[in-house]
Amino acid sequence: MGPVPNLPAEPDDDLDSYVGLDAHTAEERARARGWSTVRTLPPGAIITMEYLRGRIDFEVDEGTGRRCWRGSPPFFATERAGVLG
Repeated sequence: MGPVPNLPAEPDDDLDSYVGLDAHTAEERARARGWSTVRTLPPGAIITMEYLRGRIDFEVDEGTGRRCWRGSPPFFATERAGVLG
């Protein structure tokens, strides 16, 4: 078996801070805080199930972030922001 890769740490970020922001502001803030991949998704989007270190996903409805999670779909995420509503 090969060596375990030395993966970079993900940003130590408060995911709740993105909920309620407009999509453009949330994306800019995420990139400035060190997220390597920022993905914006509509509600109910069909997405892949793999975990991608350094990725933050936003569910955006009518231009506003409703929830976000790191690296994987929300029901598999180890950490995620609450849903507004």
